[in-house]
Amino acid sequence: MDLSPHDRLIVALDLPTVAAADAMVERLGDAVQFYKIGHQLAYAGGLTFAQTLIGAGKRVFFDLKLHDIGNTVGKGVESVARSGASFLTVHAYPQTMQAAVEAKRGSQLKILAITVLTSYDDNDLAAAGYRLAVAELAAARAAQALEAGIDGLVCSGEEVPALRKIAGPHMVLVTPGIRPAGSASGDQKRIMTPGKAIAAGADYLVVGRPVLQAADPKAAAEAIIAEIAQAQN
Repeated sequence: MDLSPHDRLIVALDLPTVAAADAMVERLGDAVQFYKIGHQLAYAGGLTFAQTLIGAGKRVFFDLKLHDIGNTVGKGVESVARSGASFLTVHAYPQTMQAAVEAKRGSQLKILAITVLTSYDDNDLAAAGYRLAVAELAAARAAQALEAGIDGLVCSGEEVPALRKIAGPHMVLVTPGIRPAGSASGDQKRIMTPGKAIAAGADYLVVGRPVLQAADPKAAAEAIIAEIAQAQN
């Protein structure tokens, strides 16, 4: 996928208010063009704020992780498609994915399927009743996503090489849990540095706290972009 280092960084606006998000976008300026809006901001006015971002020429990734009966998922996808957002996440269950793919037809929206959350490890899956390990479940869901016609997958850097073989060259792979060297892992268990994730085959990197909590967020974002560029060369 022909993407510049600048295009590959998605900053997660995991902030409590639209005012805080707007201030962060202002601080980041032209260093960042792609933003993720998750549950915290979405439920605090972020759905409307997305229109401001899109109107300013930014790209928006709605990380809403939809999962419900097909009709409900489909109606939600139709609403997001009308917003002008670029990406939307759904959980990688076959019925959910099929409903999302059908609902977004004719739009520019790309549907990304969540394989296994990066805060989960094998023990967490076992506790939830799964018999498969993380790598096995992620691979199974990637194959189902490909069959459903999903545009991309959300997966940790650890799974990228194996899932690229399953998904092929055209499916988008988006990797959260990115932590520059020296950053705290927080609640993430399957993490990777920006350079290693790009080298492994990820298309986009989602970064939140390492940018948001930096003394100079713009400099932190630019450092990540520089590391991405080095990994591409």
